[in-house]
Amino acid sequence: MARKLDPKCKQCRRIGEKLFLKGERCFSPKCAMVKRNYTPGMHGVKRNARLSEYGIQLKEKQKAARTYQILEKQFVNYYFKAIKMKGETGENMMRLLETRLDNTIYRIGIAQSRSGARQLVNHGHFLVNGKKVDIPSYQVKIGNIISIKDKSENKTLFKDHIKKINKKNLPSWLTFTEDKYPTVKVVAMPSKNDIMEGINTAMIVEFYSR
Repeated sequence: MARKLDPKCKQCRRIGEKLFLKGERCFSPKCAMVKRNYTPGMHGVKRNARLSEYGIQLKEKQKAARTYQILEKQFVNYYFKAIKMKGETGENMMRLLETRLDNTIYRIGIAQSRSGARQLVNHGHFLVNGKKVDIPSYQVKIGNIISIKDKSENKTLFKDHIKKINKKNLPSWLTFTEDKYPTVKVVAMPSKNDIMEGINTAMIVEFYSR
């Protein structure tokens, strides 16, 4: 599927806050939100328009979609799926986004950004329950075992990534298996504390409920 998202730094500047789309760079002085903390464009510095309720909801929706690096068509599909599930629509929607395979790889810490995780998944480096899965939107479920292909694990790229994994940062819905690190098992669905990401889900639901 073609990707038509703005350059990552511009996405953050349009939203007006860091979305941490470029890994370590986002924590450095080189971050665009540090150097140019204003909306991109010729009149970006002067823009200070007060947003309407609709504008605030739209911005929150865009923030969520850009955080997870997905397009509008995909994002609205998650909303319709969430409506059909039991429980709160906003939380269901975020739970679906969190359990995408690319986001799961990002949460494990193998990739520094979600876009980096998507690229690794696209290249077929991961197994789910022993079978290769190269679809970033693949929905992981409780009991799934996620591992790195043997051929991929021996590559310098993965050795470097594995060294950077912080076990303490692993979310509560994932756990490392004892037999082969860094193989991970999905032990639960993401809780409310795991999925918020500073995103106001109520505004997103209100936006699509119009």
